[in-house]
Amino acid sequence: MTMHLIKLAVGPDSLAELAEWQAGRLKEMRRRKEKPELMHVTRQTPKRGEELLDGGSIYWVIKGMIAARQKLCELRPVLRDGVPHCALILDEALVRVAPRPVRAFQGWRYLAAKDAPPDVMQGSGEENLPENLRRELALLGLL
Repeated sequence: MTMHLIKLAVGPDSLAELAEWQAGRLKEMRRRKEKPELMHVTRQTPKRGEELLDGGSIYWVIKGMIAARQKLCELRPVLRDGVPHCALILDEALVRVAPRPVRAFQGWRYLAAKDAPPDVMQGSGEENLPENLRRELALLGLL
């Protein structure tokens, strides 16, 4: 059964900023002739890794709203200052999802597939709305 993660995107104030930061990171890795891959390193290794890698994604929360998702490609053990951590290897594609408010939390949380917001479909008109307007409409329950 597919399982997802939900995580606060600390730093970016918009989905555009997150996309820009990730694109810059990939460009820098290519410049240094490193394998270009996006990863988010966390202290805890998810215990439900098999379910996460069975089509799971990480859902990014930006300014209190679930904004996008990225497919989880791999869970890789890494060491940081001699301490075991887990690198969440992410697909490069950021997929915009229907915005949904979320309360602040620390770390990451599991998100059941049935509770995940749907992707914003191309041609729906919603993908062209400015992000702040999408956020306001979602808070009003109109999206």
